[in-house]
Amino acid sequence: MNPDLNLLHPYPFEKLAALKAAVSAPAHLKDIMLSIGEPKHEPPAFVLETLVCNLSKLSNYPTTKGLPELREAIATWASKRFQLNAGTFTADNHVLPVNGTREALFAFAQAIIDRSKPDALIVSPNPFYQIYEGAALLSGAQPYFLNCTLENNFIPDFAAVPVEVWKRCQLLFICSPGNPTGAVMSTAQLKELIALADQYDFVIASDECYSELYFDESNPPAGLLQACAELGRDDFARCVVFHSLSKRSNLPGLRSGFVGGDAKILEKFLLYRTYHGCAMPVPTQLASVAAWEDEHHVIANRSAYRQKFDAVLDVLSGALPVTKPDASFYLWPKTPIKGEIFAQQLFAQQKVTVLPGSYLAREANGINPGEDYVRMALVAPLAECVEAAQRIKQFVQSL
Repeated sequence: MNPDLNLLHPYPFEKLAALKAAVSAPAHLKDIMLSIGEPKHEPPAFVLETLVCNLSKLSNYPTTKGLPELREAIATWASKRFQLNAGTFTADNHVLPVNGTREALFAFAQAIIDRSKPDALIVSPNPFYQIYEGAALLSGAQPYFLNCTLENNFIPDFAAVPVEVWKRCQLLFICSPGNPTGAVMSTAQLKELIALADQYDFVIASDECYSELYFDESNPPAGLLQACAELGRDDFARCVVFHSLSKRSNLPGLRSGFVGGDAKILEKFLLYRTYHGCAMPVPTQLASVAAWEDEHHVIANRSAYRQKFDAVLDVLSGALPVTKPDASFYLWPKTPIKGEIFAQQLFAQQKVTVLPGSYLAREANGINPGEDYVRMALVAPLAECVEAAQRIKQFVQSL
């Protein structure tokens, strides 16, 4: 067996299950889950219809590069959404369909890391999506974590990173809007990272799967490719983005997304993926075309989340120090007691499940930046989210 498998930590939800198993919750209360970032809004009916109408195409082997019409739909969407310079982001050279961003983020590290350099680092924010860490460990690199705290507005302080770290860095993972904090990086910050990537010769992998969940229709979150376009960097050198239909279109089970950016990197990544055997089924591709070509359902989706945030924050006001994030569907409140104890006792007393922030982070520079926080995913129906907020408020008042 690969000995690096022994380096992997239990997944956060394994830890959460063990934490909850140690207590019992009131039998008369309905269990409300705010722990998993799994969208519960209805998927677009027209996407499901497209999927069903094309099931006969399961008799065809899909290509790893994907259907031209899917890549074209993605290129058109991304060019418009991120204001890319005309004709620079092409279906043939800059887009690869993937089976959701989770598998793509993991696979990308395996393709990028140069194993001939035993001191290679993969740098990521902390807290973080645990796939970044697993990808680093199984690629033969070491993870290096940058703490995201209230003091730095939950954006890593890249200027404070030691030069020796940048010299060893081969891949930088960023997540904007962030999981779990919802913090959004500005184009100025993204441009600074691009300059660092040029200076120290590393690749930026920007996880943007929450990019379409925001509150101000006139001010969507910026993306890495957008920063490239503003710099006139139309080859997107060293820059690769990851997008998904899971959150944007409430289709987590479709397992559909894309990787886009630097054509030279994607050429090699396509070779890797051809051997990896991860081509997207043709019916899924055609359903994805329908989703990427429509914005009406995405706008309606954002509206539903706005209602939930407004209602929940109204209930929690004064009970917990929590504010609306820049984007995403998460709340990241600081807890009056350690986050792990808060989550366990909240379940034991109120049967509401939240995720301890420490499970999403690692100790770095002497602290675990998630230790005094919990993550709440406002994915349940509006009424359930409001009831959960009321129970949380009652719990906090009992402490």
